[in-house]
Amino acid sequence: MSIDATLASWLTLSQIPGLGNESFRKLLIAFGSPENIFLASKAELNQVVKPSISQAISLGISQELVNQTGLWLSDSLNHVLCIGEKFYPQSLLHISDPPLLLFVKGRIELLNTPSLAIVGSRNASPQGLRNAEAFALAASDSSLCIVSGLAQGIDAAAHLGGLRGKGSSIAIVGTGLDKVYPSSNRELAHQLAQNGAIVSEFFLGTPPKSSNFPRRNRIISGLSLGCLVVEASLQSGSLITARMALEQGRDVFAIPGSIHSPQSKGCHYLIKQGAKLVENAQDILDDLVINFGRCNSPSLTFSDHFLFEFLEFDPIDLGTLSERSGLTISSLSAILLQMELEGLIATLPGGLYQRIV
Repeated sequence: MSIDATLASWLTLSQIPGLGNESFRKLLIAFGSPENIFLASKAELNQVVKPSISQAISLGISQELVNQTGLWLSDSLNHVLCIGEKFYPQSLLHISDPPLLLFVKGRIELLNTPSLAIVGSRNASPQGLRNAEAFALAASDSSLCIVSGLAQGIDAAAHLGGLRGKGSSIAIVGTGLDKVYPSSNRELAHQLAQNGAIVSEFFLGTPPKSSNFPRRNRIISGLSLGCLVVEASLQSGSLITARMALEQGRDVFAIPGSIHSPQSKGCHYLIKQGAKLVENAQDILDDLVINFGRCNSPSLTFSDHFLFEFLEFDPIDLGTLSERSGLTISSLSAILLQMELEGLIATLPGGLYQRIV
């Protein structure tokens, strides 16, 4: 399958050495599209990113990944979503570091449905596995999509419960989508691809590096209205997901267990820190029902979301905002005008701007 020029530009830019998500976002806001970034002069690029990155953009890179992705997209189950596109998850626009590209295998419409994250230990107890599957099934039958990480243990049980209900399930993985990790979950991955979805921000061919898994956790929590931790030790990566959920303004729930079990200590810690103790799925459903409206509320555009990282409710001048965001005055002026027309900010005397939502 041939790839259009826009997606080819996204993929090519995403491989530029030293060009992280933050710098990529600044380029998008400054120039409007990946194609325009490649059309910009070095002098224009240097106003937004380091000269070394400008040079790399000008030189370009191998098209091997573009060709590989084109072949992968020949399967109708496979998709690549760029930030701001129709099926890109709106909830991820509200987190601090939204992925710019998402590789998806399966039902892309699930990415914008109300969801519940369920995470926990890879070395779960038999009761923990039963709890994870039962809570996931109850939530899925109540039209919540179950989001987890395709790991052994609690994650796998949660996916199975989600797939059994009408809400289905989404797996967020730390590898390229041409790989399955762990291999013991290959059959589960196949079920998810057919009836749910598997999602990654990592390019095809990416192996299961340890650094990828904490990073994918922000997507697990970001897609969801709330996060349930079923079993977890104090060193569990599930606590990272729970922390990210709190930072993103999501609800965090935890199932209590025996005071003698190491797999309960993480949940007990979360409860002490303010997570909501739950004994059955209805406890979660009763709490989340007031939040379902968030999925249907008007969403910020990508530019709005980016600037909201730097705008505060206290007035700020254009120069300070330019220093904080790294954007030029002309780029900022255009974005701020649109945000004012949308009722998101107010212009004050003295050239000051203030966030009002």
